[in-house]
Amino acid sequence: MKMSGAQMVCEALIAEGVTTVFGYPGGAIMNVYDAIYKQNGFEHILNRHEQAAVHAADGYARATGKVGVAMVTSGPGFTNAVTGLATAYMDSIPLVVISGQVPLSLIGTDGFQEVDAVGISRPCTKHNYLVDSIEDLPRILKEAFYIANSGRPGPVLVDIPKDITAEYGIFNYPSEVNIPTYRPSYKGNDRQIKKAVEAMLEAKKPLLYLGGGVVLGNASDLVREFTKLTQIPAVETLMARGVMGNENPLLLGMIGMHGNYSSNMAMSEADLIISLGARFDDRVTGKLSEFAKYAQIIHVDIDPANIGKLVDVDFPIVGDVSEVLHKMIPLLVGTVNPDRYQAWREILARYNELHPLSYNDSDEVIKPQWVIERIGKTLGENAIITSDVGQHQMWAAQFYPFDRPRQWINSGGLGTMGFGFPAALGAKRGIPEKTVINITGDGSILMNMQELVTAAEYKIPVINVILNNQFLGMVRQWQTFFYEKRYSETDLSFQPNFKALAEACGGIGYDVTTKKEFDDALKDAIKQDKVCFMNVAVNRFENVLPMVPAGGALYNMLLEHKDK
Repeated sequence: MKMSGAQMVCEALIAEGVTTVFGYPGGAIMNVYDAIYKQNGFEHILNRHEQAAVHAADGYARATGKVGVAMVTSGPGFTNAVTGLATAYMDSIPLVVISGQVPLSLIGTDGFQEVDAVGISRPCTKHNYLVDSIEDLPRILKEAFYIANSGRPGPVLVDIPKDITAEYGIFNYPSEVNIPTYRPSYKGNDRQIKKAVEAMLEAKKPLLYLGGGVVLGNASDLVREFTKLTQIPAVETLMARGVMGNENPLLLGMIGMHGNYSSNMAMSEADLIISLGARFDDRVTGKLSEFAKYAQIIHVDIDPANIGKLVDVDFPIVGDVSEVLHKMIPLLVGTVNPDRYQAWREILARYNELHPLSYNDSDEVIKPQWVIERIGKTLGENAIITSDVGQHQMWAAQFYPFDRPRQWINSGGLGTMGFGFPAALGAKRGIPEKTVINITGDGSILMNMQELVTAAEYKIPVINVILNNQFLGMVRQWQTFFYEKRYSETDLSFQPNFKALAEACGGIGYDVTTKKEFDDALKDAIKQDKVCFMNVAVNRFENVLPMVPAGGALYNMLLEHKDK
């Protein structure tokens, strides 16, 4: 069928089953937007900033497990999208971002709104394309979706010059992809898997270290089956919250800089680490020379570049977590003795008794941890929680009772302030039956607050809970601990009226200063069909604890809560 390049883009999206696209038009991609106007195969949501469009596609992808799609124009439209690309790249989120580009004849001439999108995006995409022929466009679009969602997922950029979108050609959309240089390994080496199982049978203090790859690989049920069979305790990274389920007795909690005492001590004392889909991030390992120094390490990851990158690995297994567990579990049935690890489990239970995750509650001022717990008790499994970045993010990860994967959506690797609100919009569009709550701070929410208009226009009723301590809270915490309380440029006591701001943009606002006001506001917000801002005044100087100082060993944690 003969059609324009712009029409080809729309037809490819429909062929890939895309139902929602987030974006912002401009001159170089205008032909595509004209084609969007004429089609009825998918919905387009007009975000009010390109960064927000990519974050919304990202939130959609994390919540649904599908490829998220965003569209932007050339020049500043593309550069505004780079933060979204980098956010998705760091957390291995499958996106296809389609950007307009100046006509081929103008590339390299410093034309109006021209930037080297391929060059700029190379460090923060899994792959990228500059389309230079209408004949190549169908193949490139097919490959983009395949690459984004196969192997270790990630964002793929397709940069299309304006003259290509105007040109006509034959649309023959491929049914298969053939990329000889790209062959992800899924099954894992049988010999290495057998050796890893033998190491588990010999260990006395094994620990399951769960990363975001378990979520991306849809392996949560298999992980729970594995732990039920072996009775090996587990820790979750920030990106893996919800994998084990909050009530699972084998879950120690989150590990890392703000991880539980028992989790960090378990990693420090284990004799075998079974790493599934984790990349040994510095916020997890702390001081590398002290990290798991008594343990052998099994590392299962679909990306061979991750294995051995930061720590020496004794049993490297390149493969999909689900595929590898499908092979491991039968080898353990009838051979593993869960009683072998009983003494180890008792030691870890004692650590949890010594220093449980806690805070000093108050009836005089709202504690942010109480807010998280209250949302959890009210909604539990029925909510999807997004967050921005800072103290509120860590409190949410620590205190919300996550029961399932894809329930917790946050920017882990890049740590992008402004991510939470647009990601919530994408998550709600993808999973409309769930209540979506963005837990944010008074600093983060301002970075993409223009999305209030997007939420109002498209009737996307997400709830933004602003834990307002009138500070850039996490930076202030570091200034308290390590900079002798020199609060340089972190005081945010000059603020907008958040309630009025929400109402001005077509939403609903609440000012909350007491626990009763919070309960009433949350109950009301859940019933609304509009976007909500809940401005919650919380204790200004509350700290996120435990905390491992930067560069310190996991076992050296700041533990005590002292009210100011």
